[in-house]
Amino acid sequence: MKISIVIPAYNEEENLSEVAARIKENLTGRYERELIFVDDGSHDNTQHVLRELHRQDPEIHYVALSRNFGHQSALRAGLDYATGDCIISLDADMQHPPQLLPELIGHWLAGYDIVYTQREDDEKLSWFKRSTSNAFYGLMNSLSSVSFEPGTADYRLIDRRVADVVRNSPDVELFLRGFIHWVGFRQKKVAYTPAARFRGKTKYTLRKMVKLAFNGVTSFSVRPLHLATLAGAVVSALAFSYALYALYILLFTNDAVPGWTSTLVSVLFIGGIQLLVLGIMGEYLGRLFVQSKQRPPYLVSETDGGLPVPPPRGSLMPDTAPRTPHIPPA
Repeated sequence: MKISIVIPAYNEEENLSEVAARIKENLTGRYERELIFVDDGSHDNTQHVLRELHRQDPEIHYVALSRNFGHQSALRAGLDYATGDCIISLDADMQHPPQLLPELIGHWLAGYDIVYTQREDDEKLSWFKRSTSNAFYGLMNSLSSVSFEPGTADYRLIDRRVADVVRNSPDVELFLRGFIHWVGFRQKKVAYTPAARFRGKTKYTLRKMVKLAFNGVTSFSVRPLHLATLAGAVVSALAFSYALYALYILLFTNDAVPGWTSTLVSVLFIGGIQLLVLGIMGEYLGRLFVQSKQRPPYLVSETDGGLPVPPPRGSLMPDTAPRTPHIPPA
């Protein structure tokens, strides 16, 4: 049995040694281990630190991307290179507690294919962080066809066969949080309290969170298009009603007064709805444009040499099929 740990890192040179030590401290047992750090185009000494960690410990590996492709692409790179029977992903800032690793593995051994974590409310989190997180999950659940539990993130364990499904997905911009929920299989939730960031500042800016939200909504739902259609129908009905009212005033009363207010309001209102609908359609058209190019989700500039080259997409990892079901411990 082999356990792979995937840790995406972007400008996290201060935390790498500590997170590696804490993971190995909590990942003990009768199985092989591999820690795969994915350097997502860092501008600090992250890559140098990873080279040194690999030199000191052969269980630690790294994959350096050619530039910053984003957190989801970095996770996907780690999943591609991982060779374990299960893969656990967590962040490098120590807010995902490594103490939870034995519990995640225990549920996997009990037969669950996906063991995901859910962050419990923590008063130490800033009001802004809690508000944006609640807004994100509220938006996702109201617009997406996939249900998202508030507080879930990318701290999870997935079985090898689930990892193969993810790896073989043709999506260029894959939204992993939604995709993991979408694939089904047996899933188990584990609650945890996030720890404080070990060192440094968060790299997940508001702009990145907004981009992630748009990516999630447009990846798993066409509901915004339905809402745009509904808005267009409502506006058309209102405009038609106003036209009938204007004709009535003109033909049957003497109250028709030339003016620009009603005209200006109606033009701005209808113009705004049109721009909104075109913008929503443009988001989906943009996704189709990006997908049609079939560019790789990431490019690798360097690895430590101890990791096998991932097999082509559409094939399984060696020695992973057919898989036998897990036998729960006595």
